[in-house]
Amino acid sequence: MINRQEVSQQLRAIGSADILVGIPSFNNARTIGHVVKAVQAGLAKYFPEHKAVLVNSDGGSRDGTMDAVDRAVVEDLHSLLVRHRVEPFHKIAMPYSGIPGKGSAFRAIFELADTLGAKACAVVDSDLRSITPEWMELLLTPVLDGQFDFVAPQYHRHKYDGTITNSIIYPLTRALYGKRLRQPIGGDFGFSGRLARHYLGKDVWQTDIARYGIDIWMTSEALANGFRTAQAFLGAKIHDAKDPGSDLSAMLAQVVGSAFSLMAEYHGVWKEIRGSASVPQFGFQYTVGLESVNVDVGRMLGIFRNGVRDLGALWQSVLGRGDLDALNALATAPENEFRFPPSLWTRIIYDYALAYHKKSLSREHLLKSLVPLYLGRTAAFVLEAAAMGQDEAEAEIEKLCLEFEGAKPYLVANWR
Repeated sequence: MINRQEVSQQLRAIGSADILVGIPSFNNARTIGHVVKAVQAGLAKYFPEHKAVLVNSDGGSRDGTMDAVDRAVVEDLHSLLVRHRVEPFHKIAMPYSGIPGKGSAFRAIFELADTLGAKACAVVDSDLRSITPEWMELLLTPVLDGQFDFVAPQYHRHKYDGTITNSIIYPLTRALYGKRLRQPIGGDFGFSGRLARHYLGKDVWQTDIARYGIDIWMTSEALANGFRTAQAFLGAKIHDAKDPGSDLSAMLAQVVGSAFSLMAEYHGVWKEIRGSASVPQFGFQYTVGLESVNVDVGRMLGIFRNGVRDLGALWQSVLGRGDLDALNALATAPENEFRFPPSLWTRIIYDYALAYHKKSLSREHLLKSLVPLYLGRTAAFVLEAAAMGQDEAEAEIEKLCLEFEGAKPYLVANWR
């Protein structure tokens, strides 16, 4: 993949690096300059004696994203209280090749990390507005010190932000692999050069992992293969958030499909795990102000009710009779009485994982049919959490995780 002459020349000039930070992008000219400056400031402040490279792996932006990367620079490091000599900071901005998506961008970053022999790496999203220089210290120091191979993020997020994580990916990953990594698809990770080489050795780059599935794949690979894992508190995650009722169907299908595919690969690992344990945590916990996320509950409930009307035959081949009856009853409930029990949702996700594994019907159709159910569950959470504070809403997510852990024997017993 890395075959552009200008990039090759830059690599030869750089030779090697201790640290590599990657930023995947696609039409992020409005926000990426701030991210680049925060990365540069963090590397200068916390890693002055380490040779560092920033890589922008771009998906063919047409809004000047790569030009914004080139222009972004912190001119006055003294303003950041940097008083020592700082190793030169290198930037590489390049388009990636392959299937359009974040995973293809990450593959190019992994290849550059391997080529430069980087000891510690990080990736951060290009639409972040809350990134600070301290993120570099928190994501990279645990790796550079040699203690950890993978550092996942932990943030404070608005209670309606990250609903795919909160309702599916976090509870499922925690129940499967027994580790309480709160943001398994957070998008901002630290990892070792050793783990980057492990990622490169996997033949997944023509699959949905190359689109939206890369984050859950990175996390699951680290957990399932025994890499030393931690998480770092980064404060607020403020980015270009989406209404969970908007069209997230492609992302949902690719993320959940990737998680389900990994379950088959690592069945021998997760089938014996019960319960969950915390992982080492870095960073000072503090309260932050959060931007609100607008949610169209009526639209979500409408899609859910249409799904009950139109998808009954398909759902009948996946779900238990009692759960299907429960969904039919839910569809007639008025909005002020709409509740989607955590136990019902847990069984639905496990039944979908089983159907995906057994290939009882088209996987594409199966995952698309999950969207109305996800929107119904999300609408119920929004309605229940409307009067809750952040801590109370987080407690509800914890209850859901315990449901997933408690029901795991059902998943194990029915896996073939």
